[in-house]
Amino acid sequence: MKVLLVDDHPLVLSALQAVIQGIGDDTTVLGADSAAAARKLLAADPEIDLVLLDLALGDDDGFAVLIEFRAAYPETPVVVVSASDRASDVIRAIDSGAMGFVPKKSAHSDLYEALHMVIRGAMFVPPSLLGLVSAAEPDMVGDTEPGVMQLADGSLGPHSRPEPRQKLPRLEDVGLTPRQTEVLSLLLQGLPNKLIARQLNLSVETVKDHVAAVLRALGVSTRTQAVLAVSQMTQAQGGYVARKPPGR
Repeated sequence: MKVLLVDDHPLVLSALQAVIQGIGDDTTVLGADSAAAARKLLAADPEIDLVLLDLALGDDDGFAVLIEFRAAYPETPVVVVSASDRASDVIRAIDSGAMGFVPKKSAHSDLYEALHMVIRGAMFVPPSLLGLVSAAEPDMVGDTEPGVMQLADGSLGPHSRPEPRQKLPRLEDVGLTPRQTEVLSLLLQGLPNKLIARQLNLSVETVKDHVAAVLRALGVSTRTQAVLAVSQMTQAQGGYVARKPPGR
């Protein structure tokens, strides 16, 4: 497995490289100290399986870089490794397509767990934040781009504060049809309805109906809540394959 680590702090970059290298003898870790260097490495090496991205980059906005990488390399999962553990940053990262979020203050075991889950095609969210409830999108079913509603100061609105969520069923007991499962898989990748429709050769209206059915089955009202709900099920039950795993 080949991992690209993007962090502009030399000491952190070196420390994380050593930690990630410990995953296994077959793990190769590439380091980039800027978004520009990361772009060059990704363009030059199609064998990169996983990107670990810091949000505080000196030469670019980390969230913008996350969105850029997910759009340019949709088969390459990105895990955010950040000094922040704010709920708003976790939700925004997931909305932007991150397959995992690991605060830098986490234990090494948490980072290992996150990477192993993402490698298997699952998602990882910090256990302490699995009860998050995000702000509702303006049109939860008909949207074309994922997103959360924010206040002028960049914080999430009053309806997005972390709250205990009702106990969720096991994913296999939710009762999704095969087509709804396919839609959920693409939804978890952050794809808008138009791209889901294109990939599954369906009309956008049909995709909207499937998305609405998936949200109802999961007992949530927004895409971000669906991602967090599946993350909770995944971490409790050992993994849900939502996309093609690395090692393609």
